[in-house]
Amino acid sequence: MLIGRRVFRGLIGAINTHPLLRWRFGQGKTDRLTIAPQDLRTADATRASEIYAGRFAFAGKVVICDRRSPFEMTPPSEEWAVTLLSFAWLRHLRAADTAITRANARALIDEWINLQGAWHPLGWRVDILSRRVLCWLSQSPFVLQEADAQFYRRFIRSQSRQVRYLRRSIKQSRDGLPRLQALIALTYATLCMQGQGGNLRGIARQLIEELRAQILPDGGHVSRNPGVLIELLVDLLPLRQLFSARNLQPPQALNNAIDRMMPMLRFFRHPDGNFAQFNGMGPTPVDLLATVLAYDDARGTPVSNAPHSGYQRIDAADTVLLMDTGRPPPLALSQEAHAGCLSFELSWKQHRLVVNCGLPVVNRETWRQVARATPAHSTVTFNDQSSCRFLESGFLRRLLGGIAIVSGPRDIAVDRESSADGTLLRTSHDGYADTIGIIHSRLVRLSADGRALDGEDSFTAAAGQAMARNDEYAVRFHLHPSVKASRLSEGRGVILLLPDREVWTFSTLADAVELEESVFLSGSDGPRRAVQIVIYGRAAETGKVRWSFRHTPPAPPGTRAARPDEPELPL
Repeated sequence: MLIGRRVFRGLIGAINTHPLLRWRFGQGKTDRLTIAPQDLRTADATRASEIYAGRFAFAGKVVICDRRSPFEMTPPSEEWAVTLLSFAWLRHLRAADTAITRANARALIDEWINLQGAWHPLGWRVDILSRRVLCWLSQSPFVLQEADAQFYRRFIRSQSRQVRYLRRSIKQSRDGLPRLQALIALTYATLCMQGQGGNLRGIARQLIEELRAQILPDGGHVSRNPGVLIELLVDLLPLRQLFSARNLQPPQALNNAIDRMMPMLRFFRHPDGNFAQFNGMGPTPVDLLATVLAYDDARGTPVSNAPHSGYQRIDAADTVLLMDTGRPPPLALSQEAHAGCLSFELSWKQHRLVVNCGLPVVNRETWRQVARATPAHSTVTFNDQSSCRFLESGFLRRLLGGIAIVSGPRDIAVDRESSADGTLLRTSHDGYADTIGIIHSRLVRLSADGRALDGEDSFTAAAGQAMARNDEYAVRFHLHPSVKASRLSEGRGVILLLPDREVWTFSTLADAVELEESVFLSGSDGPRRAVQIVIYGRAAETGKVRWSFRHTPPAPPGTRAARPDEPELPL
């Protein structure tokens, strides 16, 4: 059914974009802009001089135009082209706010209108078109200041044409975030552009339906990607203000969605301000997150249980633990989802100890499938296989807009207990039941003072099945690059030294602990080398693995901290 719908949408899209029918999108008339929305995204005025000099540095690639239009250059990567064609860089020119940067912005917009304003296969893709419509609207006061009447008419005419095409192409957009962003862009245009008001009721109805479908009751997004919440809120907050500025009541569904999403920002946030690396999350835009959080009036303690999104959080004094306890999202929304069921992240004060690998801010396609695999997460893998199966067919990849997850954990059990001693989580998943015949259960207990995390991974045969012979497991704990790890001489423990000289100790009763290379992809400055703690074994021989992380109190001045010889595992 999904393939059939996508093929049908593709045919409709081909018809809509056929040269003989593109004239339809030039019909209608919009005389002027009535209001401009606020842009919450941060800008860097120093980049304006680079753009004026013809140096376009986007997505880790640099193109020097040398008196040619950037829209005539061969893009070094698709990410670079997406950034250029979305016009997100206009905010950097606005930050400089000089007559030269305004003239430069108008010249570049004119070049795009002349070269690609009629049609371009990438530039008129729905997700890029949606972002360009938003950027042109939010930066219009800057662009149109001191503009002559001819440019004003060209700008309005092109914007109107793009909006009409977006309205006709909304059904062919990808499910999930791209469609919701397209509807947000159309709502912006309807409120900001004269002559578009007649479409407000229909567009608002579609927006409400999409918000109800995509924003879960606990405030998470249906894709399970924490970063999507930031992307949506940075557009939805100004949209709510825009309704009020036009003396219109914002839809109740819009207010409800914002109110549900705000607490989830704090749910996914570590004490150092960064988000946990789950399901496509990359480097946290800390400045943008701080801007969005400034709109949170409640500023309360984050919830601890997000059952609809499939996550658990434990706060204990200075320690935070976040765990993925959810199923993969639906097939149509799983192009960026990860196979990280029962993986967790652990932080102490302002430092992260255990992490997942995450995704980089640039060159994502190079790393995407490596980062989505289960070995890139702090959980258990069998035979280096993922707990989800990825559909890598070239045809379906193009049809679905990425590599989707076609199967994964279906039965996930979560039981949470809180007491004066701490919080206990009992979890399990059947992601390996069909392939290896094993149910993976994970039990973790974080003490009330946050200084001891005890865990146990156990492996049992799935109902009606026998364990496969290839049952080699690896219990992985990826460490943050700032953590220095040293293996203890007896081979069953690891000393973890944090940047503030605080010490944690990892211990296990398994035969041996290995320290292996890892990579932390979500660094603000790109991928960084890291290490991971790995415990190997065979499920048929070892039915369970116990392990613990413990904080070692600082030694008194003039003394040396003792190195533990034998681990203590209360579980």
